[in-house]
Amino acid sequence: MKLEKSEILKALESITVAGEGKNMVESGAVKNIITFGDEIVVDLVLSTPALHIRKRAEVDVMKVIHEKVYEKAKVTVNIKVEAPVASQPQKNQIKGKPIPGITNIIAVASGKGGVGKSTVTSNLAVTLAKMGFKVGLLDADIYGPSAPIMFDVEGERPLSVKVGSTSKMKPIENYGVKILSIGFFTQPNQAVVWRGPMAAKALNQMIFDAAWGELDFMLLDLPPGTGDIHLSIMQSLPITGAVVVSTPQNVALADARKGVAMFQQDSINVPVLGIIENMAYFTPDELPNNKYYIFGKEGAKHLAEDLEVPFLGEIPLVQSIREAGDVGRPAALQTATPIEKAFEELTKNVVQEVVNRNDTLPPTEAIKITTMAGCSAIKK
Repeated sequence: MKLEKSEILKALESITVAGEGKNMVESGAVKNIITFGDEIVVDLVLSTPALHIRKRAEVDVMKVIHEKVYEKAKVTVNIKVEAPVASQPQKNQIKGKPIPGITNIIAVASGKGGVGKSTVTSNLAVTLAKMGFKVGLLDADIYGPSAPIMFDVEGERPLSVKVGSTSKMKPIENYGVKILSIGFFTQPNQAVVWRGPMAAKALNQMIFDAAWGELDFMLLDLPPGTGDIHLSIMQSLPITGAVVVSTPQNVALADARKGVAMFQQDSINVPVLGIIENMAYFTPDELPNNKYYIFGKEGAKHLAEDLEVPFLGEIPLVQSIREAGDVGRPAALQTATPIEKAFEELTKNVVQEVVNRNDTLPPTEAIKITTMAGCSAIKK
């Protein structure tokens, strides 16, 4: 049977690669087609390195050829990644109201509380520091700050230092991470009962009235959900990208989906670097080869594929992670352990996505918030 290239190209026109905006042929992703008998080789060039997008493109090509060209064709798909070259690269440039000396600002969010967002943030921070990066962590969870406990700095108070002619707060530092949290300014049994504007003012003080110095990464530990604090942060800062943490269970995934949607709104437009699955599975010490999927299996991974955002990795449900956080020594500091390896792999994926984002996208702008007819409207 002779397979015509024109028929194959016509079939491939029905496929749109995520992020391309055009069909596979029109965008130039199809570089070559070779036929020999019942064998078809398709060479593709994509602009994204994301594994899930490459895999989906491969599956789509094979499926459409089998459905529209020849059911028994032997199809091989070769994929090469070439990032688009900007005429004037704008790496790490920040518009809006940047913090001098800070290169990348990463928001760590979760749609639902209790999924381990702060635990992931603290371990991500110390792993970045172990890799040699200069790291800061802003605990933006005004109503439930946990960074002082997780970094064993409860009871510490930031000092005032002179920066030029201005007095600024000096962040508390431990494990190579500079930290600021509302927890440093309240008593352990004191509840923070503030309306949105008061919380926003406190956050702005910790952001702009602090002597952060030179940082490669500032991590923002956001409160769960989508609300005033999130808008205040994105109004104040041009966020490099956002990471969303979820457990695999459906209840958490439904809220994580909303969290991703918040960042992807046209009026906000913060790049989503990916989704992290926490509490992915449980392995008891006495059965080290067993995995028990207590909250469901690979739910966050499937959500990432569905939303076409990167899946950054999974962290198991391990007692020592909880214990390490409770005593103020993040579990990623433990050497030569599966937990250290898991957080290292996760952190490498986050760094890679930041590099990809800075190479291919323009800088993020801080959003502006106005009030119209009693309703909040968000606009650029």
